[in-house]
Amino acid sequence: MGFYQFPAVPENGFWYNVHPLNIDASSSVKVLIVVQARMTSTRLPVKVLLTAAGKPLFEHQLERLMRAGASHGLVVATTVNASDDPIVALCGRLKVPHFRGSEEDVLSRYFGAAQAHHAGAIVRVTADCPLIDPHVIDRVIRYYLDSAPRYDYVSNCFPRTYPRGMDTEVLSFDALRTAHLEATARPDREHVTPYVHMHPGRFRLGNVAYKEDHSRHRWTVDTPEDFELVRRILEALYERKPEFTLEDCLELLSRHPDWAAINAGVVQKKYGE
Repeated sequence: MGFYQFPAVPENGFWYNVHPLNIDASSSVKVLIVVQARMTSTRLPVKVLLTAAGKPLFEHQLERLMRAGASHGLVVATTVNASDDPIVALCGRLKVPHFRGSEEDVLSRYFGAAQAHHAGAIVRVTADCPLIDPHVIDRVIRYYLDSAPRYDYVSNCFPRTYPRGMDTEVLSFDALRTAHLEATARPDREHVTPYVHMHPGRFRLGNVAYKEDHSRHRWTVDTPEDFELVRRILEALYERKPEFTLEDCLELLSRHPDWAAINAGVVQKKYGE
């Protein structure tokens, strides 16, 4: 799970860097946040339910996702495995809808969730990003909507300027359906969007850039070192400001520059690994 390190998109791949934008636009397109979650993880099992600042990491993330005002809803896409029943139980407690599908074929899980909830566009996030800022999600969604029908897919990852852990991808239901029907490579099925963003000649691709390059920061949770850093951030910020922002995290780390070294040696898995 998570956003792997993908090969660079060719220079003619039509990525666009985007600067501050109008977020007041409205749209009749139903935008659904779909967050993939499961209990099994190769490097840090049951990571989504590890506790920090008094709550499971995934509960922190769901609370933050529910504050994304540009979306029309949120659904957790988990697996049919009994091992993921605790995720379903957490969804029930928080009154968050869920969809259960294949563990390995995550693309089919996303398509099933989108189809079941009649989504016109899907926001893909992963359950290992408990610090994700709803304002960042709103910014990517709004650019996708404000630019319609210019793009099939918009993210803030290519090129990366946001910290890892703020990753947000928005794609049309048509693009998701095409990928679901045509993608055959295992990594494309497992990681949902590679079939789209690695075929820039076929899909129209856009990117939202942050005002500064903070891509060196790693705030996703995939290893014990990642968890230690994120735990410190949550416990420093959550009690005094539950709705803390990306900028609050950056300011905290500017006061504790040594914290970034905690997971500096973690290597992001590459596409196909």
